[in-house]
Amino acid sequence: VQLQASGGGLVQAGGSLRLSCAASGRTFSLGWFRQAPGKEREFVAAVTWRGISTHYADSVKGRFTISRDSAKNTVYLQMNSLKPEDTAVYYCAADISGTYLKTELHEYDYWGQGTLVTVSS
Repeated sequence: VQLQASGGGLVQAGGSLRLSCAASGRTFSLGWFRQAPGKEREFVAAVTWRGISTHYADSVKGRFTISRDSAKNTVYLQMNSLKPEDTAVYYCAADISGTYLKTELHEYDYWGQGTLVTVSS
């Protein structure tokens, strides 16, 4: 499975961005993680490939929405009300054979390249 992430950029606090992750194959779920400078990579959100279930980190609940477009084999992360602390490199990851949505890095099988999101104050 190959993953191609895109959509990062520079935005002012309070603004919005939408990240995309195009997958080359079918997976059980796709997740988004992020890594801020000097910090460990952390879970952001995940969705099952059928789109039935989603899960979010507490820090983004109510602001971020994860969704999928099966026709395009793509998962999106809509990020609203962005804060400077959301600044990070965002990565998408695929779990190919799971049975529940996962939040730990080591539980994902494939990773895309990162896309940088910078939120200015």
